[in-house]
Amino acid sequence: MTNENKDQFRQPDHEHDHFLLTTVVGSYPKPKWLNRAKELYKDEDHGFDEDDYQEAKDDAARLITNEHERAGLDVVVDGEMRRNEMVEFFAHRIEGYEFNGPVKVWGHNYFDKPSVVSEVEYEDSWLVDEYEFTAAASDRPVKVPITGPYTLANWSFNEAYDDDDELTLELADLVNEEIEKLVDAGARYIQIDEPALATTPDDHAIVGEALEHIVADIPEEVRIGLHVCYGDYSRIYPEILEFPVDEFDLELANGDYEQLDVFKDPEFSKDLALGVCDAHVAEVESVEQIEANIKKGLEVVPPEQLVVSPDCGVKLLPREVAYGKMANMVEAARNVEADLDAGEIDVEPGAPTPADD
Repeated sequence: MTNENKDQFRQPDHEHDHFLLTTVVGSYPKPKWLNRAKELYKDEDHGFDEDDYQEAKDDAARLITNEHERAGLDVVVDGEMRRNEMVEFFAHRIEGYEFNGPVKVWGHNYFDKPSVVSEVEYEDSWLVDEYEFTAAASDRPVKVPITGPYTLANWSFNEAYDDDDELTLELADLVNEEIEKLVDAGARYIQIDEPALATTPDDHAIVGEALEHIVADIPEEVRIGLHVCYGDYSRIYPEILEFPVDEFDLELANGDYEQLDVFKDPEFSKDLALGVCDAHVAEVESVEQIEANIKKGLEVVPPEQLVVSPDCGVKLLPREVAYGKMANMVEAARNVEADLDAGEIDVEPGAPTPADD
């Protein structure tokens, strides 16, 4: 059985009959010198100007894209080297947002939570330059992660719209506009990040409606994924199967796959991008452990619907650990593909894999 939407990202020299698409969710540790470059740029007494900082970000984007290639990923990202935080980055580019200083969110971390103070409007493109640079730096397909409108609304102060639902739909139209520009530039893989969904599951209906706005007039061959993490998936499943996306990217390794059964009944009808490495653990999982995790995904979907990725963005990990996870993940995926080709894995979705024995 084929899956044309997924198979368009198979490398021409892929050595196995089966194909488990390997990619990342998005963020990746920044090189330490990039953080130092940012400090110099913000220091008015230093001669490190905007052009210098832009060159540093370009170099970092090129470096991390190459690191993803060396790990063997089928689809690469630049590790979001130009982005600071998943809401702030976009809020700075949308007319109608303003910032009033950081708020404490957890532990000792601060987040410059923005406010929507007037009608949100689309001005210049948010990500086309980033996509074009990454695509030129790599021979591999490039995925573009975009923070979703529900999270952009939910994690901001709303001082302009009657309710967050209205704001969410207005933002969804802006995301749609951005995706149209990305598609015109050549992008074929878009991932909408909605971590807020699983923490406020009663709002799945507005997320679904927002996605309808997002995909309006987007060609079918463009792969649209939805990344969701945290929370209780049983409160949004099976309703999310009605969402107009090709792929769900889910955090499950961190919970030792305790929620896996949620997705077995009713049948999972979309592609599953399974988290097979824990983004919260600063240790590299062995190839054998990741192989076992990948086989968990085969309990839910057949190989042609399975995508392999870490649980979430890995930006908080040490860089060598992040790379180790990527490299082992790819090796594990290729090993599982070989076992599938050899007929050594004979699983039916819905049944426990031999790895459970």
